[in-house]
Amino acid sequence: MSKQIINTPAAPMPIGPYNQAVAFNGLLYVSGQIAIEPSSGELVLDDIERETRQVLNNVKAILDAAGSSLKHVLKATVFVRDINQFSRINVVYGEFFEPSFAPARELVQVVELPKFVNIEISVVASLA
Repeated sequence: MSKQIINTPAAPMPIGPYNQAVAFNGLLYVSGQIAIEPSSGELVLDDIERETRQVLNNVKAILDAAGSSLKHVLKATVFVRDINQFSRINVVYGEFFEPSFAPARELVQVVELPKFVNIEISVVASLA
């Protein structure tokens, strides 16, 4: 079985030598997404809620392009610059992942992220 590369214009194009996602053996590995608005290429940094929402919209667009969905996400990895924004991030995260299908997750604070954003999320999903 070979890997399948997934890229969609509905999400920001990679800013380095990687793809938006790779499908292999029934799983989809989605690269870390930041809050770039795909049509304009502009960063959404107004507040952590809008930034988180843009990140998750980008993740959703890639999942959709691969034939998966938020309901099929098995694991999410969340990197943040400020752990004190945890509860604000969780409110938006809950808009996308209901408790009945929310994935396993870790959320960790890091020193810095690409383009000096405040949040980055990657996921692993099944290809239903």
